[in-house]
Amino acid sequence: MSEGSRGSSLAFGQVVIGPPGSGKTTYCHAMREFLGRLGRSVAVVNLDPANEALPCPCALDIAELVTLPDVMDSLGLGPNGGLIYCMEYLEANADWLRDKLQGLRGHYVLFDCPGQVELYTHHESLKNVFGQLAKWNFRLAAVHLVDSHYCTDPGKFISVLCTSLSTMLHVELPHVNVLSKMDLIEQYGKLAFNLDYYTEVLDLSYLVDHLASDPFFRNFRRLNEKLVEVIEDYSLVSFVPLNVQDKQSMRQVMQAVDKANGYSFGDQEHRSLEALMSAAVGADFHFSSTLAVQEKYVQSQDKAVEEEVMDL
Repeated sequence: MSEGSRGSSLAFGQVVIGPPGSGKTTYCHAMREFLGRLGRSVAVVNLDPANEALPCPCALDIAELVTLPDVMDSLGLGPNGGLIYCMEYLEANADWLRDKLQGLRGHYVLFDCPGQVELYTHHESLKNVFGQLAKWNFRLAAVHLVDSHYCTDPGKFISVLCTSLSTMLHVELPHVNVLSKMDLIEQYGKLAFNLDYYTEVLDLSYLVDHLASDPFFRNFRRLNEKLVEVIEDYSLVSFVPLNVQDKQSMRQVMQAVDKANGYSFGDQEHRSLEALMSAAVGADFHFSSTLAVQEKYVQSQDKAVEEEVMDL
């Protein structure tokens, strides 16, 4: 039997990537619960050898093959070098992964991946593992999580845009960029623009002008202009806002991912989804997810201003 034909039935899923602390593991388990309520058989696969505090049991854990502490102790490597070695070891032992995944046929699979940015921008091993999964008839979308607090700092947001674009070009999978932890965004400070400016990545010249008001960044205006030109020329990066506590937000991300990886749900799941959303948001819900999040954000800002006035 050829490598590509083994387990020939299609399987769908997501590879969940992003920097450390962006909420990948939380997302995986929240999405598993959400999809499970719609009737999907969902399995979480942990591919992060540094993830030792899993909140829930996984169907498959890379710790059965290799762990970061063992690699660091035995080879004298630091965390970054150890993670790269672990991914190279996983790539070299792809047969182990293929055999383990045979038992998950029929499941929608969420792959919880490491948080080292280099693995998605220029290192080849994890990209090659994703390529192997495609040969094994997995239809995957990359869900790239970015902490929403970066929106409050124009310099960091430009950096996030560059990283997201680089990741999209390197990983070579259908891609959904997600601004995570939207429920906490009001804690990070006031946004310079409306939320849809950041999710749709609108005219970035305004962001450069905003940066120019800072004496430090004024010296790098031409560099920032060239960076945003590259981002706008590709015109690939946009974001979906996510609050894992909000079913409407989870639904929006799910639909974006289903469109990206080609998953199409049946009538039963559609009915389950409608019932779930009716219970969650009621019949009078008319806002898109982004507008709803923006409204909540503005209300929280207004409340903070009122409290400051009262204190005075």
